Amino acid sequence: MNEPLFGKTLAELQQIVSDLDLPKFTTGQIAGWLYKNKVTSIDTMTNLSKKARALLNENYNIGLGNPINVQTSADGTKKYLFKAGGGYIESAFIPEDKRSTLCVSSQVGCKMRCLFCMTGRQELQANLTSNQILNQIESLPERDQLTNIVYMGMGEPFDNLDEVMKSLEVLTAEWGYGWSPRRITVSTIGIVPAMKHFLENSRCHLAVSLHTPFESERKILMPVSHKYSIDDILNEIKTHDLGRQRRVSFEYIVFQGLNDTPRHVKELARILNGIRCRINLIRFHQIPNTPLKTTDEQRLQEFKDALNAKGILTTVRASRGRDIDAACGLLSTKEMIKNS
Repeated sequence: MNEPLFGKTLAELQQIVSDLDLPKFTTGQIAGWLYKNKVTSIDTMTNLSKKARALLNENYNIGLGNPINVQTSADGTKKYLFKAGGGYIESAFIPEDKRSTLCVSSQVGCKMRCLFCMTGRQELQANLTSNQILNQIESLPERDQLTNIVYMGMGEPFDNLDEVMKSLEVLTAEWGYGWSPRRITVSTIGIVPAMKHFLENSRCHLAVSLHTPFESERKILMPVSHKYSIDDILNEIKTHDLGRQRRVSFEYIVFQGLNDTPRHVKELARILNGIRCRINLIRFHQIPNTPLKTTDEQRLQEFKDALNAKGILTTVRASRGRDIDAACGLLSTKEMIKNS
């Protein structure tokens, strides 16, 4: 089976060109066709010689695949289903007045087993390649409308670090999509060594799933906390000079009676002191067989106001696509596969 060219970095394309004994300038030509000119086949790379196209066709293809299903929410959010990694993944397109965001997946399933997330119940089935990550963007019908990309779909991006970093390189390099890193946010539950690598080698925004400032509570919500503590995560962030253009945010799903008290406000203010950041409060979307409950709207707003009063910029994320299970924590391909 031929290997996809789409998703390759410039260094990988250079190696292919070298292996095929083609002129060095062929590398830039291929990259231009893949990432600037939206090519759909090797044969349409018309500034390559016939010999070059023939050699590429022997072992490679472009490697793009369209979504196999789509659901549309009453609020305009669309959830796309793709075949990938021997299984299925979902990505969510979220249109707003002045921006359009795509929430992309980085794994088929997830092994982190967070108590509030449906994806983790599928367990980890496969890591996506850079090709499969970027295909969610390139094959999106609304591709040309996109203003922002968030790695917050299925999977833990930093559990698939190498392929995620490749995809970020393609998105932000001049020879690739040429996007500003400020248009891209990568979310993590806090795998510290991978987070360190990301902070040192990318300028994209970072979002950390926090959900409580207390270690004992976080270990219940997120088993990864047994390996990487809140202190480990925050200390790593503090060691990096993030500059004024890079944003660190903390994702905080609010659960009734668990993490929405004045005690939590006080502790959040303490542990985040000295970090230029924001908190995104997220409504919990009920999933089966969990003891967690959604906090009421008044409590949510009071919690937000209390954090802002402490000097921490805090907002409430709008719940989009809930009626098609596209909202935070609800991505799971099981039902869509049945209907595809």
